[in-house]
Amino acid sequence: MTQNNLKGIVLAGGNGTRLAPLTNSLSKHLLPVYDKPMIYYPLSTLMLMGIKDILLITTKKDQLLFKNLLGTGENFGIKISYEVQEEPKGIAHAFILAETFIGDSKVVLILGDNIFYGHDLINQLVCSAAKDCDATIFAYRVQDPSRFGIINLNKDNLPTHIEEKPKSPKSDFAITGMYIYQNNVVEYAKKLTPSDRGELEISDLNNIYMEQNKLNVEILGRGIAWLDTGTFESLQDASFFIKTLEMRQGLKIGCPEEIAWRLNYINNKKFRDIVKKYVNSPYGNYLKKILRESK
Repeated sequence: MTQNNLKGIVLAGGNGTRLAPLTNSLSKHLLPVYDKPMIYYPLSTLMLMGIKDILLITTKKDQLLFKNLLGTGENFGIKISYEVQEEPKGIAHAFILAETFIGDSKVVLILGDNIFYGHDLINQLVCSAAKDCDATIFAYRVQDPSRFGIINLNKDNLPTHIEEKPKSPKSDFAITGMYIYQNNVVEYAKKLTPSDRGELEISDLNNIYMEQNKLNVEILGRGIAWLDTGTFESLQDASFFIKTLEMRQGLKIGCPEEIAWRLNYINNKKFRDIVKKYVNSPYGNYLKKILRESK
């Protein structure tokens, strides 16, 4: 299942000002979404896609906290490296920071505050990454499109126009916080001009691909949930969503230790050692339970 020439980036920078004062001393990506740090969810999505080489982009002040939580990725059977984004310079700026990391690989970037969940989701993501496309974005129908970057599609579902938070949107399809690019994304990102807010905009980057007819749009269907946890309301909604599913099914969502074990990234001995680390928590009880049931 491993995607040998596919690397992953989790963008967990920014100041999280919309969640102040929660974020005055702690990165929003380390805030809890029900029973796990927010960063576990995008990290788990990349792992489920078979990606084992991941770059985590953070602010300088938060990087040590992420390293304390995730380390080198050894406990998950993957490699995690780190890069600092000194100030918010836009999503597209991440590719410039990651130039050496990307090398000649295809890359998936996922925003650290985005949660994806649903039936057949991973199969769709893996198939999308395997396509011979220069760029792939994922669109999701929303009730309030004026809050998002919107992709307009023609009758053949081909992209025609991208709008940032339009007052009068012509489409209900928001562009989610996950993107797949060939390594030419680095050179395109370098050619971008900062917007009025001083950032290299991901929409400008996607427009380059669209103008060259190289932008592939994948629509996430009804059975898939996309949650952006950047506001108090959406953060709480995400926690309720995860709690409801986990309590109903008895299975955890976004649990990287379990994913690593089930995908054979780590062996039983390593998994048992991890279980001991969480021996006094419900999280540890869950890991112990699935290990016991496997016998």
